[in-house]
Amino acid sequence: MSSPAQSLAASLVQSVDWLAIAPPTLAAVVGLVVLVADLFVAEHRKTLLGWTSVAGLAAATLLLLPLLDGDRSTFCLTGDATACSYTADRFTLVIQFLVLGGALLAALLSVTALKDARKELPEGEYWFLLLSSAAGAALLPASRDLATLIVALEVASLPAFALVGLRHGDRKSSEAALKFFLSSVTATAVSLMGISFVYASTGTLYLTQVADRIQNVDGQLHTLAQTGVVLTLVGFAFKTAAVPFHFWVPDTYVGAPLPIAAYLSVIGKTVGFSGLILVTVVALPSYADVWGPALAALAALTMTVGNVGALRQQATRAYSAVRLLAWSSVGQAGYLLVPIAAAAYSGDAEKSIGSTVAYALMYGAVNLGAFAVAALVGRTKSLNRVSDYRGLYASSPLSALLLAFFLLCLAGLPPGIIGLFAKVTVFSAAVDAGLGWLAVIMAVNVVIALFYYLQWTALLFRAPEGEPEKHRVPAPLTAAIALTGVLGIALSGAPQLVLRFTDTALF
Repeated sequence: MSSPAQSLAASLVQSVDWLAIAPPTLAAVVGLVVLVADLFVAEHRKTLLGWTSVAGLAAATLLLLPLLDGDRSTFCLTGDATACSYTADRFTLVIQFLVLGGALLAALLSVTALKDARKELPEGEYWFLLLSSAAGAALLPASRDLATLIVALEVASLPAFALVGLRHGDRKSSEAALKFFLSSVTATAVSLMGISFVYASTGTLYLTQVADRIQNVDGQLHTLAQTGVVLTLVGFAFKTAAVPFHFWVPDTYVGAPLPIAAYLSVIGKTVGFSGLILVTVVALPSYADVWGPALAALAALTMTVGNVGALRQQATRAYSAVRLLAWSSVGQAGYLLVPIAAAAYSGDAEKSIGSTVAYALMYGAVNLGAFAVAALVGRTKSLNRVSDYRGLYASSPLSALLLAFFLLCLAGLPPGIIGLFAKVTVFSAAVDAGLGWLAVIMAVNVVIALFYYLQWTALLFRAPEGEPEKHRVPAPLTAAIALTGVLGIALSGAPQLVLRFTDTALF
């Protein structure tokens, strides 16, 4: 017969579902292995660290497959199976696929970038930081309590600061890292204050329990709860680069190594939007009247400022190609916010969130592809101006065709059917939720974006000035461009696959 002490000890022991936590855990473990191995690997064999990291991210992505058979949760409260810190449901798996797949493509770009950097970037530290950030980003969509959510957010963000400023002796890189650091730390501080207010009001950090208790907060704590909700939303708005919290984006993308700019444009945004979805739809559905209008206004402002900023970029300005992609990513963030705002007004919040996830999958594939071609051109044109892409078809026909395809996907024009499909899905979410005014603003912004996307696309096929410069494409860069191209073309051939993939119970 067990004693009371033994019974208490048994109730406190957690059984860990190792398969559920395997994808982010493997990424973290490989990061530690690479960091230690860097001490013993000879300088001329440092590329092994890169290929080990690529293999680790590929394996972590494949570990998502055994989790498709059903939802799994771990680190749950004793006696309450619904209050868990980690849940691997369909929403988690889709976002983890986007995060780990995107990190894998960024790693392929990095293999070539590190070789070209000629020791300006320390390889061991670079791969450790990239894998650590990817592990945190993969942990975040599975987080189901506010403490784990913030920890995952910071594990994803802190290594990214270092990656942006890792290039030795580069003032532009250091300045970009400082701007990124200060804005992100401010966002974290605001989020933590908001979460502390929510905890003080509800007495719990678990998202499902917060959703239940915040509806019945004592009258004396009502103002505290409302303030906590607002501050938490402001903090996550920083992370998603929503206007007016977007000021760090262009300079950070220009100052960072190009693979890291690509990583931030997709994985960084995915992290912010995943956290925002979990906080609003899962933890605070009863405050939809607060976060719904706020996110709708942010969406309208973000897409407009982002597209106007991209439109104003001069083709001959240094790094104008990267700046245009940076401003474009701000505009795309506005589109991603639309269905989240619509979830506040819709009777089917899961369908609205499915639209955001579907759009994120499309955006992730084609935006990484555009950055991959930008990395190719940047190997011979270090200033990476839009004007440097003139006549790219003459020197590298396949790369030019793929970049044109990626830009048309972002614009939402055929043959980029997946881009058109994703925009229609987001547009429908706004209309179905009764946000006609937001749908009109989105339509106007799509027209604005058409101008600069088509202008860049047309430049690719114009006659080059002087002799066309041949672009030698290294194998890792070829693989990244090919993977994004195949994925974009396959999804354009069967766009319904994306919606079917996301149109399942997300939570």
